[in-house]
Amino acid sequence: MNPPAKRFPWTIAIGLLLLTFTLALAVFLAQLKQRLANRSAQPLPVYGAVTNFSLLNQQGAAVSLDDLRGHVWLGNIIFTRCPGPCLRMTRQMKELQTGLPRDSRARLVTLTTDPDFDTPEVLKTYGQHAGADFERWMFLTGTKKEIGNLAIGSLKLAAIEKKPEERESSTDLFVHSTVLVIIDRQGQLRGSFPTAGEDVDWTQTKARILAAVAQLEREK
Repeated sequence: MNPPAKRFPWTIAIGLLLLTFTLALAVFLAQLKQRLANRSAQPLPVYGAVTNFSLLNQQGAAVSLDDLRGHVWLGNIIFTRCPGPCLRMTRQMKELQTGLPRDSRARLVTLTTDPDFDTPEVLKTYGQHAGADFERWMFLTGTKKEIGNLAIGSLKLAAIEKKPEERESSTDLFVHSTVLVIIDRQGQLRGSFPTAGEDVDWTQTKARILAAVAQLEREK
């Protein structure tokens, strides 16, 4: 009579087969879910092409649209003396910088509405305090006309200088957009995301922005 112990290896073999099958099924379902998600993602609309520009970054180097071609990029507009929403917007950009995958080639672009004060040196210090990775996140300045052409003309970002009699303090200088825009690798405006307001859940908005970046990076 065979001792029961001889059946034990078959039990192990069957267990291993079940484990392998379970793992393979989990991988298959995950891949299927990803494929379905990719198929269900609607193409982002094209709102227009960004016109060429030439501005200075925080290092004092010239940056043009050609330098950003081939990269998906996110843009916003602030000024470093801003007592209002700019610090929050900058923190949000930092969160997006952190949330981007390591292999993403996306870029972050922050424009200033206050070029008379926000020189490259000022922007560099501001960016350092914000924890910016200057390989990925650039701060741009230039003449008011050049900035207006890009911000207002191409990116649809409002930037209005307040009249002296309208200012509530010495730093209450501008009214500007608090939205964040996304541009594709061909230099086309593809989306706009509010970053503040009663109806805005930043956690959800951040997830939508990062998903939009990934979607545009997959576009051929």
